[in-house]
Amino acid sequence: MSLCESILQIVEAEAAREPFMRVTWLQLEIGALAGVEIDALRFCFEAVAPNTILAGAELDIVEPPGEARCVPCDKTVLLTDRYSCCPHCGAYGLQVTGGDQMRIKAMEVE
Repeated sequence: MSLCESILQIVEAEAAREPFMRVTWLQLEIGALAGVEIDALRFCFEAVAPNTILAGAELDIVEPPGEARCVPCDKTVLLTDRYSCCPHCGAYGLQVTGGDQMRIKAMEVE
């Protein structure tokens, strides 16, 4: 719920800076390693949005895969969770390089 409230605060701050009345479409980028349960976020978004600038907005979520660099073999690998081993060498020395972000990527407004 707090993530959705933070999204609302960010959008309201943007509306104060660049005046608009409402958001019709909101695209979020939530990486596979961000630790966000997408279904729960959608549910909370529907609870937070009514009677706000987000009321009726279509929520579009882009989910980039997790990515890491294996320190021992120096290969870039895709991850489904933070605790995976390298599929090339089996090592656990992985440094996350992508897929752990959460951000507002785009929005359409009126």
